[in-house]
Parts: sequence; structure tokens; C-alpha cells
Amino acid sequence: MTLKAAFIFVSEHADPEKHRSQVNTGDVEVTTIAVKNYAEAETVAKSLLDEGIIAIELCAGFGAEGLARIKQAVQGKIAVGAVRFDFHPGLGFKSGDEIFR
Repeated sequence: MTLKAAFIFVSEHADPEKHRSQVNTGDVEVTTIAVKNYAEAETVAKSLLDEGIIAIELCAGFGAEGLARIKQAVQGKIAVGAVRFDFHPGLGFKSGDEIFR
């Protein structure tokens, strides 16, 4: 059985319908999706429930609050983890928690 996972990252000019890609190695299928902010990430995460995704990894742009919001959005039905930077270089060396509240 193929493990279906997703990686969600934040980008100012993201369009999750357009900025989406998939890699399938046979045993792992990873969907990468760009979002503009936490609210958009919550919507995307909920939609992944219908796609059979069992794990979501969030980019380092998601702070602790962003991680909590995505975990709450999927209601424990998808495992959620995060890559960590204290200050993300792609966000002006800030946490998404400072930007996307």
C-alpha cells in the first residue's frame, strides 16, 4: 500500500489549485501544496481528508500556532508534523505566527 502524504508551504503569491505537485515513488506519494496563509492552509488540510492523505508535514513558515491550527482543522484524522526553523529565511526571518495571525 502506498503511503500518501502532503507537504504544505507558505508563499505570498501561492494559489493552492495552481501551485501543487506530486511525486510518487511507488511506496510513497507526496503532494506538495503552496498556500498564502494559515486560513488557506486549514482549508487545504481539510480537503486532504478526501484524498486519502494520512500525514501532513508543514514547512518551517508555520509556527507553533500554525501547527496547532492545522492539527485542529483535521481533527486528528491526519498526522501533522512540521519542519522547524526558529526564524524562517523566506519570511524575513520571522515565524509565520508573527505574520499570519
